[in-house]
Amino acid sequence: MSSTLKGRTALVTGAGRGIGRAIARRLAADGALVAVHYGSDETSARETVEQITYEGGRAFALHGPLGVPDDVRTVYERLDAGLHDMGEPAELDILVNNAGFNVRGGVSEVTPQDFDQLMAVHAKAPLFLVQEGLGRLRGSGRVINISSAATRVALPTSLAYSMAKGALETLTRTLAKELGPRQITVNCVAPGFVRTDLNQQRWATPEAEAVHAAFSVFDRMGQPGDIADVVAFLASPDSRWVTGQCIDASGGTGL
Repeated sequence: MSSTLKGRTALVTGAGRGIGRAIARRLAADGALVAVHYGSDETSARETVEQITYEGGRAFALHGPLGVPDDVRTVYERLDAGLHDMGEPAELDILVNNAGFNVRGGVSEVTPQDFDQLMAVHAKAPLFLVQEGLGRLRGSGRVINISSAATRVALPTSLAYSMAKGALETLTRTLAKELGPRQITVNCVAPGFVRTDLNQQRWATPEAEAVHAAFSVFDRMGQPGDIADVVAFLASPDSRWVTGQCIDASGGTGL
C-alpha cells in the first residue's frame, strides 16, 4: 500500500474486469477510496472489491449501465449513496472513463445500431459523466479517459469503435483547456492489444497470440497492469503539469 492518493476518492467505470479492475486495484493500493463501477457483471465487480479489501484498500461496487436513459444520473446517485455508506462526503477527485466494448466491423458491416451504442458508451457517457461530476470534482482533480491505439493505427475491422475513441480524444483536449483554471487535469491513455477476457477469442491459440504480440516492439501483448501503472501516474500529484495529452501505452505498436 502507498499513500500517494490517500484522502482521494476515485470512480472507475467498467472496473469489474480487465483493465478497469487493474486500474481500480492500483488506485486503491495508492490509497484512494475506489468506486468500482460495473454495467452488468455484478459478480466480477464484487470480486474486484474483495481483492482490494484483501489487499488493505477501500472500495465499493456501483451498478449503473451506460448508454441507456438516465445512465449518468443513476451512476452519481449510487456513487453518492456508496460514499455516504463509507462515511465520506459526496465528492470526487479522480474520474476514470474506462468502460467500453467493441463491435467489430468494417465500412460494409457496421450498422447504425452498433455505431450509436459505441458512441453512447465511449464518447457520450464520458462527456456527461464529467458534466454531472463537475459539482463534485474537487480542485486539482483528475479526469482520465481510456482511448485506444486504434485512433493512431488504422484498424478497418473496428471502424465505429475507432471513431468513438477518436471522439473521446477530442473531448480530452477540449476539457483540459476548459477545466485548467480549476487545476483539473484531463488526459487519456491509449492501450494497444492487452490480454483481457474482452477479446480473448482473438488470441485463444499460441499462434494467434504471437500475431498480436508482434505488433509491439517488445514482441508481447500488454497486461492490464501495464495500463494501470500509466493511469496511476496521471492520477497522482506527479502529473500536475500534464494535461490535454493522450499517452500511448501500446508497447510501441505501429512504430
